[in-house]
Amino acid sequence: MSLSVVYRDDELIVVNKPTLLLSVPGRGPGKQDSVVTRMAHDLSWVREVHRLDWETSGLMLLARTAEAHRELSRQFRQREVEKGYSAVVYGELAEKEGEVTLPLCSDWPNRPRQKVDLQRGKPSLTRWRRLAVEDGCSRVALTPVTGRTHQLRVHLQAIGHPILGDRLYAHEPALAMAPRLLLHAVSLAFTHPDSGVRLHFELDVPF
Repeated sequence: MSLSVVYRDDELIVVNKPTLLLSVPGRGPGKQDSVVTRMAHDLSWVREVHRLDWETSGLMLLARTAEAHRELSRQFRQREVEKGYSAVVYGELAEKEGEVTLPLCSDWPNRPRQKVDLQRGKPSLTRWRRLAVEDGCSRVALTPVTGRTHQLRVHLQAIGHPILGDRLYAHEPALAMAPRLLLHAVSLAFTHPDSGVRLHFELDVPF
C-alpha cells in the first residue's frame, strides 16, 4: 500500500491514507505499520492530529511540531476544521438531504463497535446530501459536525442505509456489494498554525 503526501511543509503534513492501514500503531507486533509509523521513518517528530478508521481512506492531517499539534488539535476541538466524506450506502435515500442526531457511545461487550444510546450516548450530528442513486444504492456526501468514533458508519446504519462493505455495521446484502468499506475522507479545510492562511484540500473518490 502506498502512502501519498498531498501537502507538506515545516509545520504539518497532509496524506492520502489508503484503506486497510492504521492511522497510529496498535498493540502487538502485527499492528505496528501505520501512517504515523511510516512518516516517522523520515521525520524527527510527527504526531497525528486526528485519526481515520482502519478501513476508511482519504485525507489525514499530521503535525510536525508540538506547537502545530496543539493549535491544530484546538481547531478540531473547537470544530473549526471542515471535514467532508464521500460514501456509497445501501438503498435509495428518499430525501435529497438531511441530518442524523442520534447520540452515540461504545458498545462495550462488542468492542470496537459503537451504538446508539438515547440515555448514555454523547450528542452526535451528521449531515448528509444525496448525490446520485444507482442500482439500488445511493452515493452521498457526508459532513460530521461532531467527531465520535465510527459516527458516520453508525448513523447511516441507524437510518437504514449502511455503508457498503462495512464489516462492523452492514447487513449481509450491503456487505456483499463491495470488497471494501466505501467511505473516503474527500475534503479537509483548516487554518495553518503558523501563517494563519486557510488551507483546503480535496481528493478524487476511488470508488
